[in-house]
Amino acid sequence: MAELETATLGGGCFWCLEAVYQDVEGVESVVSGYAGGARANPSYEQVCSGATGHAEVVQIRFDPKRISYRTLLDVFFVIHDPTQLDRQGNDIGTQYRSIIFFHDQAQAETARAVMRDVEASGIWGAPLVTRLEPLPAFYPAEDYHQNYFRNHPGQPYCQVVVAPKVAKARQRFAALFRR
Repeated sequence: MAELETATLGGGCFWCLEAVYQDVEGVESVVSGYAGGARANPSYEQVCSGATGHAEVVQIRFDPKRISYRTLLDVFFVIHDPTQLDRQGNDIGTQYRSIIFFHDQAQAETARAVMRDVEASGIWGAPLVTRLEPLPAFYPAEDYHQNYFRNHPGQPYCQVVVAPKVAKARQRFAALFRR
Protein backbone atom coordinates (compact mmCIF):
# COMPACT_ATOMS: atom_id res chain seq x y z
CA MET A 1 0.00 0.00 0.00
CA ALA A 2 1.13 3.52 -0.77
CA GLU A 3 2.50 5.79 1.94
CA LEU A 4 -0.28 8.32 2.50
CA GLU A 5 0.05 11.89 3.68
CA THR A 6 -2.47 14.15 5.38
CA ALA A 7 -3.60 17.70 4.62
CA THR A 8 -5.93 19.71 6.87
CA LEU A 9 -7.70 22.70 5.28
CA GLY A 10 -10.42 25.12 6.28
CA GLY A 11 -12.18 27.28 3.72
CA GLY A 12 -15.69 27.94 4.97
CA CYS A 13 -18.26 25.20 5.32
CA PHE A 14 -16.60 21.79 5.40
CA TRP A 15 -19.34 20.29 3.23
CA CYS A 16 -18.03 22.26 0.23
CA LEU A 17 -14.41 21.21 0.60
CA GLU A 18 -15.33 17.61 1.31
CA ALA A 19 -17.53 17.42 -1.81
CA VAL A 20 -14.73 18.68 -4.05
CA TYR A 21 -11.85 16.63 -2.66
CA GLN A 22 -13.75 13.33 -2.45
CA ASP A 23 -13.59 12.88 -6.21
CA VAL A 24 -9.99 13.98 -6.78
CA GLU A 25 -7.63 11.30 -8.07
CA GLY A 26 -5.11 10.30 -5.42
CA VAL A 27 -7.33 11.33 -2.52
CA GLU A 28 -8.03 8.26 -0.41
CA SER A 29 -10.37 9.81 2.18
CA VAL A 30 -11.84 13.11 3.31
CA VAL A 31 -13.16 13.63 6.83
CA SER A 32 -15.03 16.74 7.90
CA GLY A 33 -14.11 18.02 11.33
CA TYR A 34 -12.84 20.78 13.58
CA ALA A 35 -9.38 22.15 14.35
CA GLY A 36 -7.63 25.17 15.76
CA GLY A 37 -9.60 25.74 18.92
CA ALA A 38 -9.16 25.15 22.62
CA ARG A 39 -12.04 22.78 23.36
CA ALA A 40 -11.44 19.02 23.04
CA ASN A 41 -14.04 17.03 21.10
CA PRO A 42 -16.36 19.94 20.33
CA SER A 43 -19.85 19.49 18.97
CA TYR A 44 -21.13 21.19 15.82
CA GLU A 45 -23.34 23.45 17.92
CA GLN A 46 -20.36 24.48 20.08
CA VAL A 47 -18.23 25.24 17.02
CA CYS A 48 -21.07 27.20 15.38
CA SER A 49 -21.35 29.37 18.49
CA GLY A 50 -17.86 30.69 17.72
CA ALA A 51 -16.82 30.17 21.35
CA THR A 52 -14.51 27.17 20.81
CA GLY A 53 -12.03 28.84 18.46
CA HIS A 54 -12.28 25.87 16.08
CA ALA A 55 -12.62 26.15 12.32
CA GLU A 56 -14.63 23.81 10.16
CA VAL A 57 -11.98 21.84 8.26
CA VAL A 58 -11.47 18.76 6.15
CA GLN A 59 -8.72 16.27 6.74
CA ILE A 60 -7.56 14.76 3.46
CA ARG A 61 -5.57 11.53 3.24
CA PHE A 62 -3.80 11.41 -0.12
CA ASP A 63 -1.20 9.48 -2.07
CA PRO A 64 1.62 11.94 -2.87
CA LYS A 65 2.70 9.74 -5.77
CA ARG A 66 -0.66 10.45 -7.43
CA ILE A 67 -1.38 14.02 -6.31
CA SER A 68 0.89 16.56 -4.68
CA TYR A 69 0.18 18.64 -1.62
CA ARG A 70 0.78 21.69 -3.81
CA THR A 71 -1.96 20.58 -6.22
CA LEU A 72 -4.36 20.11 -3.30
CA LEU A 73 -3.59 23.70 -2.30
CA ASP A 74 -4.04 24.94 -5.88
CA VAL A 75 -7.56 23.49 -5.76
CA PHE A 76 -8.13 24.98 -2.28
CA PHE A 77 -7.40 28.51 -3.49
CA VAL A 78 -9.96 28.18 -6.29
CA ILE A 79 -12.87 26.64 -4.37
CA HIS A 80 -13.11 29.26 -1.63
CA ASP A 81 -12.47 33.00 -1.36
CA PRO A 82 -9.24 33.37 0.63
CA THR A 83 -9.71 37.15 0.88
CA GLN A 84 -12.80 37.08 3.12
CA LEU A 85 -11.89 37.36 6.80
CA ASP A 86 -13.78 34.89 8.98
CA ARG A 87 -16.49 34.16 6.44
CA GLN A 88 -17.44 32.53 3.16
CA GLY A 89 -20.48 34.12 1.58
CA ASN A 90 -23.33 34.07 4.10
CA ASP A 91 -21.40 31.79 6.50
CA ILE A 92 -19.94 34.28 8.98
CA GLY A 93 -17.70 33.66 11.98
CA THR A 94 -14.20 32.49 12.85
CA GLN A 95 -15.31 28.88 12.34
CA TYR A 96 -15.45 29.67 8.60
CA ARG A 97 -11.96 31.20 8.37
CA SER A 98 -9.55 30.42 5.58
CA ILE A 99 -6.79 28.35 7.15
CA ILE A 100 -4.14 25.80 6.29
CA PHE A 101 -3.03 23.57 9.16
CA PHE A 102 0.34 22.14 8.28
CA HIS A 103 1.57 18.75 9.46
CA ASP A 104 5.30 19.36 8.97
CA GLN A 105 7.74 22.03 7.83
CA ALA A 106 7.68 20.83 4.23
CA GLN A 107 3.92 21.49 4.11
CA ALA A 108 4.44 24.90 5.71
CA GLU A 109 7.03 25.84 3.08
CA THR A 110 4.84 24.60 0.24
CA ALA A 111 1.84 26.50 1.60
CA ARG A 112 3.87 29.72 1.89
CA ALA A 113 5.04 29.31 -1.71
CA VAL A 114 1.51 28.67 -3.01
CA MET A 115 0.17 31.63 -1.06
CA ARG A 116 2.88 33.89 -2.54
CA ASP A 117 2.01 32.64 -6.03
CA VAL A 118 -1.73 33.19 -5.53
CA GLU A 119 -1.13 36.66 -4.09
CA ALA A 120 1.23 37.57 -6.96
CA SER A 121 -1.24 36.33 -9.57
CA GLY A 122 -3.83 38.86 -8.46
CA ILE A 123 -6.65 36.44 -9.27
CA TRP A 124 -8.62 37.47 -6.19
CA GLY A 125 -8.05 41.23 -6.49
CA ALA A 126 -7.49 41.58 -2.73
CA PRO A 127 -4.90 40.39 -0.21
CA LEU A 128 -5.15 36.85 1.15
CA VAL A 129 -6.30 36.45 4.75
CA THR A 130 -5.58 32.71 4.85
CA ARG A 131 -3.89 31.70 8.08
CA LEU A 132 -1.07 29.17 8.20
CA GLU A 133 -0.67 27.30 11.49
CA PRO A 134 0.62 23.97 12.76
CA LEU A 135 -2.16 21.45 13.37
CA PRO A 136 -2.74 21.24 17.13
CA ALA A 137 -5.45 18.53 17.00
CA PHE A 138 -8.18 17.36 14.66
CA TYR A 139 -11.63 16.29 15.83
CA PRO A 140 -13.91 14.50 13.35
CA ALA A 141 -17.35 16.05 12.99
CA GLU A 142 -20.48 14.13 13.81
CA ASP A 143 -21.44 11.29 11.46
CA TYR A 144 -24.27 13.23 9.84
CA HIS A 145 -21.72 15.74 8.48
CA GLN A 146 -19.66 13.08 6.70
CA ASN A 147 -20.39 12.62 2.97
CA TYR A 148 -22.96 15.38 3.32
CA PHE A 149 -23.21 16.42 -0.32
CA ARG A 150 -23.33 12.81 -1.52
CA ASN A 151 -26.07 12.02 0.97
CA HIS A 152 -28.10 15.23 0.49
CA PRO A 153 -27.62 16.53 -3.07
CA GLY A 154 -31.17 17.92 -3.17
CA GLN A 155 -30.82 19.91 0.05
CA PRO A 156 -31.10 23.65 -0.78
CA TYR A 157 -27.67 24.61 0.67
CA CYS A 158 -26.08 21.83 -1.36
CA GLN A 159 -27.79 22.98 -4.55
CA VAL A 160 -27.07 26.69 -4.10
CA VAL A 161 -23.62 26.66 -2.42
CA VAL A 162 -21.92 23.26 -2.63
CA ALA A 163 -22.84 22.18 -6.18
CA PRO A 164 -21.47 25.35 -7.84
CA LYS A 165 -18.13 24.94 -6.03
CA VAL A 166 -17.91 21.32 -7.16
CA ALA A 167 -18.76 22.36 -10.73
CA LYS A 168 -16.15 25.14 -10.65
CA ALA A 169 -13.44 22.76 -9.43
CA ARG A 170 -14.36 20.11 -11.99
CA GLN A 171 -14.24 22.67 -14.79
CA ARG A 172 -10.94 24.25 -13.70
CA PHE A 173 -9.17 20.99 -12.76
CA ALA A 174 -10.95 18.45 -14.98
CA ALA A 175 -7.88 16.21 -15.32
CA LEU A 176 -7.71 15.73 -11.54
CA PHE A 177 -11.17 14.25 -11.10
CA ARG A 178 -12.28 10.65 -11.18
CA ARG A 179 -14.70 10.09 -13.99
